[in-house]
Amino acid sequence: MPNSLPPVDRVAVVVGGGELGRATAVKLASQGMTVVAVDRSTSELELLPKGIVRELADATDPVAVAPMIEHIVQNVGVPDVLVNTLGAFEIADAMTTTPDQFRLMIDVNLAPALWLSQAVAPYMQTKGSGAIVHIASRPGLEPTAGLAAYAVSKAGLVHLTRVLDLELRPLGIRVNAVAPQLIDTARNQALLPKEALSHAVAPEAIAEVVAFLASDAAAPVSGAILPAYGA
Repeated sequence: MPNSLPPVDRVAVVVGGGELGRATAVKLASQGMTVVAVDRSTSELELLPKGIVRELADATDPVAVAPMIEHIVQNVGVPDVLVNTLGAFEIADAMTTTPDQFRLMIDVNLAPALWLSQAVAPYMQTKGSGAIVHIASRPGLEPTAGLAAYAVSKAGLVHLTRVLDLELRPLGIRVNAVAPQLIDTARNQALLPKEALSHAVAPEAIAEVVAFLASDAAAPVSGAILPAYGA
């Protein structure tokens, strides 16, 4: 009887090296995936545990995204999973939002989701399967006063997720999003009053939801925006 080849690990690309990105990378790695973490900051990547592949790249730069995904394909393998945790947050109402604030929200919260999906989908199509998960937000589903540019960018991400689902699901690629209300990160702790954080959800809890959407258990789920609003 011929020797069988060892199984090839599933490859997951996690974009964004902040607290949610790290928690997601660790969670997927614990499930036996080969995880590539992408961030533009070396210091963020250095916080990752051993065993997670590090890729230094700026996924907000549309010119950099396709070469970054190609580099991962050539050096690690075709991604089975893409998780986009990139996000920026600005507090400003509609009357005071500046052009720079609006552009920042679009350039970080919305546009990279499209560039990353465009870059990874052709490779996933060669496998006939794949899972893409973006991080949306409750203000993207329910209008929230005082967060005009942020809410609009996340609403665009919600709609883009649903459009991508319609276009990529026939190729075997599932596209979903998780919509937290507030994540309990160090930045949010410094930015917001303590009472505002009473229902904040830990990054590890969001990572659990992402891992479910990336798993075979979620095979029937595509085009969903899963709320993760906390207790």
